[in-house]
Amino acid sequence: MGQTGGVTTPAAPNRARRSRTRMTAVQRREQLIEISRELFAERGYEGTAVEEIAARAGVSKPVVYEHFGGKEGAYAVVVDRETQTLHNAIRNALTTPGARSRELLERGAMALLDYIENRPDGFRILSRDPSSVHTAGQTGGSFASILSDIAVQVEDILASEFSRTGHDPQFAGLYAQALVGLVAQTGQQWLDSREPSREIVARHLINLAWNGMAHLKPDPKLIMETIDKRRDKIAVEDGPQEEPRSRRRK
Repeated sequence: MGQTGGVTTPAAPNRARRSRTRMTAVQRREQLIEISRELFAERGYEGTAVEEIAARAGVSKPVVYEHFGGKEGAYAVVVDRETQTLHNAIRNALTTPGARSRELLERGAMALLDYIENRPDGFRILSRDPSSVHTAGQTGGSFASILSDIAVQVEDILASEFSRTGHDPQFAGLYAQALVGLVAQTGQQWLDSREPSREIVARHLINLAWNGMAHLKPDPKLIMETIDKRRDKIAVEDGPQEEPRSRRRK
């Protein structure tokens, strides 16, 4: 009750109830997906319970089961959405019209770092070891699959570059896997600190990758092989001793 000019007036009825808007089924599903993503990122799959998802959303457990069938279904939806988001970002970066090889690699690295910075919960879920997640085979190894798909796209870029520079394009896949792994592993380390900025991180990653490739040898050698052969030769000249290193490796 309130007073105006000494006259008591009724208070606005059920103000709290009016402010609580009833969600549509689509809105509720989106809310549950967002909350599930937060919890899975915070606690992992095993550490999250349907009760927690329901409690944070302010609904009963049957509502969660109605939308996803259970925790496993909610996890699968979250992983699928994050996978598509990351896939699309990388695909768009690596297919930039008119871009040459170096620019494409730069845009690819930036796309991954952008995703990590803007969707850290999603990246934590995707990059977490999936071996502890007992799902119906839908999400196991998802991050490895994503990196493999990205490496295939990078391989096409490197194969073209290798052909242009006189290197054997059959090894483009090997170098693509190495480059993608380099960026992904660095991204996982960078996720917690976010220092330095993603632009600086991308510059140094590309500096290592691109300038390293600029000095590739068409027929690379291991210096240890040369050293071992030299030592074996000395051992033979000096008489019977221990078995040569090159033979022990076989």
